[in-house]
Amino acid sequence: MRITRVTAVATAALVASALTAAPASAHAKPLKTKSLAAVLTADKSGFDHNGHDYDILTAAVLAVLKAKPASPVKVLTDGKTRVTAFLPNDRAFQLLVADIQKTKRLPGEKKAFTAVAGLGINTVEAVLLYHVVPGSTINRKTAFKSDGAKLKTAAGTPIKVDVYGRWHKRIQLIDADRSDRNPRVNRFDLNKGNRQIAHGIDRVLRPINLP
Repeated sequence: MRITRVTAVATAALVASALTAAPASAHAKPLKTKSLAAVLTADKSGFDHNGHDYDILTAAVLAVLKAKPASPVKVLTDGKTRVTAFLPNDRAFQLLVADIQKTKRLPGEKKAFTAVAGLGINTVEAVLLYHVVPGSTINRKTAFKSDGAKLKTAAGTPIKVDVYGRWHKRIQLIDADRSDRNPRVNRFDLNKGNRQIAHGIDRVLRPINLP
C-alpha cells in the first residue's frame, strides 16, 4: 500500500533537513576527498561520438574556471567540501542546443559546446551552478527516500526531487522550465565513497522557463 501524501511530504521534509546534518557516527567509514573535477578530467578522450559521457560538461567547467578563476564553480575542485552534483551527459547538451536552435538534428559534441559557450560565460556559469547542491553528500539510497524534497542549488534556486513509478522506482528532477521534459537520473553514485558525489542525468537542468 502506498503511503499517504501527508506522510510522503513529512518524510521528504525530514530527509531534506538531514541532508546537511552532522557527519555519520563513528562506525561509518570516513568519506574520501577525491574531487568531482578530478573525476571529470580523468577522461582524456575529448569530444567524441559517445553521448553517454561528460565531455561537453567538462569543457564547460574548464571554460568557466579559465575565464573566472574565483567562480563558485571551483567548489568542484575542492574534494574536502561536501557537494552533490547532477551531471548532464553529452546527449543532454546536444538536445538542449537542438531545442534552443529549433531543430530536430542533433549537433556534434564540438558544435554543441560551441553553441553553449556562445550563450556567454556568465550564462554557462549560472547553468552549471544550478546543477550543484553544496553542503550535502546525497547518495542513491538517500535520493530514493527524498520524494518531494527541494534541494537548494549553488545558483540559489531549488530543484525538486520526484521519485515515481509503482514497481520500478525512478527519479526525475523538476527544474524551473515547465515546457520541457524534466531530467531523469540515469546513473547513480559517481565518485562513491567521497565527500563529493554525482549522479548522471539525461537532460540539462534549466534555471529559467524557455519558450
